[in-house]
Amino acid sequence: MSVPIDDPHAVLRRGVYLLLATIAIGGVLGRLFAVNSVDKVALEQYLKAKGQAKPLQRPFLSGNDRSRWATVRSLVEQGTYQIDDIVTQPNWDTIDMVKHDDEGHAAPKIGEGHLYSSKPPLLATLVAAPYWVIFKLTGATLATHPYAIGRGLLVLVNVVPLMIYFLFLAKLAERYGTSDWGRVFMLACGTAGTFLTTFAVVLNNHLPAAVSAAISLYCVMRIACDGQRGIRYFFIGGLAAAFAAANELPALALVGLLSLWLLVKAPRLTLAAWLPGLLIVAAAFFGTNYAAHHTLVPAYARQGSNDNWYVYQYVKDGRVRDSYWMHPEKKSPIDQGEPLVADYALHALVGHHGVFSLTPIWLLSIVGLGILCVRSGPMRTLGGLLLVTSVVCLAFYITLPLEQRNYGGTSSGFRWAFWFAPLWLLALLPAADEMVRSRVLRVLAAVLLCASVVSVSYPTWNPWVQPWLTDIMVDLDWARLGTR
Repeated sequence: MSVPIDDPHAVLRRGVYLLLATIAIGGVLGRLFAVNSVDKVALEQYLKAKGQAKPLQRPFLSGNDRSRWATVRSLVEQGTYQIDDIVTQPNWDTIDMVKHDDEGHAAPKIGEGHLYSSKPPLLATLVAAPYWVIFKLTGATLATHPYAIGRGLLVLVNVVPLMIYFLFLAKLAERYGTSDWGRVFMLACGTAGTFLTTFAVVLNNHLPAAVSAAISLYCVMRIACDGQRGIRYFFIGGLAAAFAAANELPALALVGLLSLWLLVKAPRLTLAAWLPGLLIVAAAFFGTNYAAHHTLVPAYARQGSNDNWYVYQYVKDGRVRDSYWMHPEKKSPIDQGEPLVADYALHALVGHHGVFSLTPIWLLSIVGLGILCVRSGPMRTLGGLLLVTSVVCLAFYITLPLEQRNYGGTSSGFRWAFWFAPLWLLALLPAADEMVRSRVLRVLAAVLLCASVVSVSYPTWNPWVQPWLTDIMVDLDWARLGTR
């Protein structure tokens, strides 16, 4: 599986990989440094001219990422996971929060309990570490310097991991691809054709999950396919797999299947090194959750329960306000949920938020999975593993309860499937290698990539907008999101 030493094209391919990754990183940095609520610039200038200065611009673009940023701020500035004092400040509002008391029980009334982010606290806790260093060294905060500090932290926690992600994609392409064109096409798809670069300008869980999945997959491939038995592959692979699941719960399916594969291949090292990697991340996930919420159960699991943390009142600007989630009829149309599971499956896969309609390069991954599944040896096992993981996780997303069948909310794609990117890029590789034999097929592949890049590029500044296909279908009255 390794690249022949005398391969005359290896240096050229690696140069192309570097150029593709450089172009993608440059594009992400340019967008990240331009992130702003640009629709509010003129209004803020107008108010300032009228002597009514009010800050309206902000580099944190959605209640989703502001929820995590609020936790980061509170941890460093106040030493607590409670975000009551943060979310009541101008431009720091979010709907992604819950309320409970110090024993972890719902606290719906005014004067009871405290507000917390509804997001699992592990990622925010990790981001708080470099912010703590900045805060202690300079005294500057995300409130006083949101652009400089916020963008700097995003470069560290998003852009640097994205570079590592591209490196591991190149490693996978080099080791398991069989043609120059197939390898380069896979890297082109990975650097320009997925929503990971779109979301690299905001703090989110999808990018770290995808990066972790790529690293874990590479380690497992080296063990299971290439016979490597270095302890680092097991330990790093276990850490990465668990961190992927810590950021995307359905990735537990991937963790389970990879663990079984390794137990068959190398049981002793799997128990001695892979398992400790899993346990370290699990301890960090549940430990931070307990520190924040006084329970091991994640906050999002409390929605709709008898002890519902999402039903509460709080005070902002001197007014008593109800939680966004208290009144389903007042929620935005998309958050009311798709009534029919069949309709949801259609639009989540090939419709207005479709995984395959917005990112048609994944159609080639289906072909690639078929190729892998008819091969012999470990590649057949790999194909089966990727296929089962994909089907199980997509089925999980599609069969969610009504209130959660919202396509990921206001988002430029079906974001819960973004972490599949490294899995599906690896599956795409054999299909791309086969297409090298036909000019027509190569042109078709290029067209699919172009269409994917359109979807990825449509949200110029803010990834928290509806997909272009959704905008068209709603405008033509072909889709009524959330209506019954």
